[in-house]
Amino acid sequence: MTKISAVLLYLGGILLLASATSGCIAKRKLVYIPNPAFNTGSATNVANIQPEYQLQPKDVLSIRIKTLDPKTSDLFNLQSNTGFQPFDPPALFINGYSLDDEGDVTLPEIGKVNVRNLTIKEAEQKIQAKTGEYLGNATVLVKLVNFKVTVLGEVQRPGYFYVYNERVTLLEALGQAGDLTDFGERKNITLVRQVKGGSEAILINLQDPNLLASKYYYLMPNDVLYVQPAKAKLDRGNLNLLGFLGLFLSTITSGILIYQVFK
Repeated sequence: MTKISAVLLYLGGILLLASATSGCIAKRKLVYIPNPAFNTGSATNVANIQPEYQLQPKDVLSIRIKTLDPKTSDLFNLQSNTGFQPFDPPALFINGYSLDDEGDVTLPEIGKVNVRNLTIKEAEQKIQAKTGEYLGNATVLVKLVNFKVTVLGEVQRPGYFYVYNERVTLLEALGQAGDLTDFGERKNITLVRQVKGGSEAILINLQDPNLLASKYYYLMPNDVLYVQPAKAKLDRGNLNLLGFLGLFLSTITSGILIYQVFK
């Protein structure tokens, strides 16, 4: 064996060994909320206050006004209160009420009602009072249609989903996306939230023992979560390249050895 062949063989072995042992992730780096206070004997109470969303322009509401007389109710609704109502995002959007730039919704027969910066409950009460000027014993039901959360990055099923509930937590949103991959960075999840005058962003640590008490534990409509790739994934990509180079060098070395044997 020539010196060149020996060197190539040695380098190829080193690169292949590095590639084979790369990409290992310690179990402790995959655990969520490692709080030592949690135990199997008793539940640990965690105080948390769910923030209430305030309606903003371009939000879409489902508003249903009901009375004892269905025909009278139909005069005050975009759609009849009778019959089957499709339950899918496009239908909810088409049949909903969009807030204009001033935060007004325009209701049939009633006219404009400003609900900007109100909670859903407050908006319902205001529309109920306005409806009472035209109808007696009417019931008003208000729901937010465009409660949507987007999850991107190192998750199993990135994309967006609609929330048909009053609230959704950070962990529930990640669950909708199929959870993080093994290479998702659990200490640096970027949360982008729409606020008055623009957007705000913050990094969330899933391994924070006090995560459940965070004011960002509950998500808001149109929140975006981005799961960054862990350093282990980047290292694996680099080492996979090195492994390919090692295999390439080993192939060349083997070719040289065979040539020397049969020349």
